[in-house]
Amino acid sequence: MKVRATELPEVLIVEPEVFEDERGFFLETYHARKYAEAGIPAVFVQDNHSRSRRHTLRGLHAQGRHPQGKLVRVTQGEIFDVAVDIRPRSATFGRWVGMRLSAQSFRQAYIPPGFAHGFCVLSERAEVVYKCTEFHDPSDEIGIVWNDPAIGIAWPVVEPILSDKDRHAPRLAEVTDRLG
Repeated sequence: MKVRATELPEVLIVEPEVFEDERGFFLETYHARKYAEAGIPAVFVQDNHSRSRRHTLRGLHAQGRHPQGKLVRVTQGEIFDVAVDIRPRSATFGRWVGMRLSAQSFRQAYIPPGFAHGFCVLSERAEVVYKCTEFHDPSDEIGIVWNDPAIGIAWPVVEPILSDKDRHAPRLAEVTDRLG
């Protein structure tokens, strides 16, 4: 397994070792000791799985009082995955990093607590599976509009398919009082 930092050093790319032969493939998608040794000492308490069609954009999502770290991987298709630093006292507050994740690459993204997360689907369909370090708490949800000009994410889709909640989410500046 190889782990490397992104432009936001706390956000990590994990490249697991994949064993492939004529039968197919095998990989460890998570191993607590190995991930901790690689700088991901998280305890995960919840797994989520979504399926979306091309140009669907989910996010940007976070929790305020109980921020979630996420270990994200794609089991079908390809996505553009984004993390935004929403820690008010961070030197990189409001900065974002994006990466392509696909079922074919097996790469994972570790997005630590204190970052908003979102992704858009690049393939016909995509299935995304992610582990969370905190339980989902609807009363603690924070949404940030996907095209907030103060963040300036260069999404690879112009007219995404959005939920009403994501379409009408506030800008980062409007939710900073709810952030830890």
